Amino acid sequence: MKVGLTGTTGLFGHGLQRVFSRDHEVLPLPHAQLDLIEAKAVFAALQDSSLDLLVHPAGIPDIDLCELESERCWNANVEATRNLCDAAKQFNFGMAFISSDAVFDGKKDTPYIESDPVNPPTVYGKSKVAAEELVKRVEKHWIFRVSVLFGPGKTNFVERGITKLRNGEEYVVASDQIGSATYTLDAARVIMQVCQTAPSGIYHLSNSEPCSRYELACEAARLAGLECSGVVGVPMDAMRRVAPRLKYSVMEMAALKQTSLRLPRSWQAALKEYVATLA
Repeated sequence: MKVGLTGTTGLFGHGLQRVFSRDHEVLPLPHAQLDLIEAKAVFAALQDSSLDLLVHPAGIPDIDLCELESERCWNANVEATRNLCDAAKQFNFGMAFISSDAVFDGKKDTPYIESDPVNPPTVYGKSKVAAEELVKRVEKHWIFRVSVLFGPGKTNFVERGITKLRNGEEYVVASDQIGSATYTLDAARVIMQVCQTAPSGIYHLSNSEPCSRYELACEAARLAGLECSGVVGVPMDAMRRVAPRLKYSVMEMAALKQTSLRLPRSWQAALKEYVATLA
């Protein structure tokens, strides 16, 4: 299978490239090589590529930046996706799109399933909903909603905390933000399997079991041999962020359970593997 991959210099893109390249021919499409907002450039780059599948994690993931610069967010997260979807329909390859738990409103107190209505309170979340709608129009499509990411290749929530603690600094995190955690390498393996064996549709994807940001940071500290006392949990409202965060965004992997594939391992097991690489 020949697989195009956007965002290869990003956190998830790095993990996807590492996993997919083991078994498939990968065509990296980093931003420095291809501006996804330029439709003509996208078509020129893909018309003779003979892709079977395009995996698209690229975009602006910074929820606060998206709130401050909505036009830039919309171009990167929606218009770029539109161009790729148009190319997929024209050149007949499948699309796997990386979406987010930010499409929900965070007002539930039980896990979100794929069929729950979306109601994002942020510009970032709205851009992901709009992009999902475009991807749904591609005949062969898979939409993967993921949560807080950790993994190799780029600074992330876990690595940032361990670095701060090792430097003798406090790591201030939300104590009341509960969701799912996603190890990029585990998620990439599932995405590869789903796109080869499972029907088109929306899939929630994370490591198993819910956790708060505080629990995730504390467990990472413990695994790194550091004191959890350096992790300071405060209410989300006290952090005074630009964009609102979802208080509850745990996702149930209902669609994945309908396949023959195994659910990802617990976030604790995945975190232990990842933290061991940071020593």
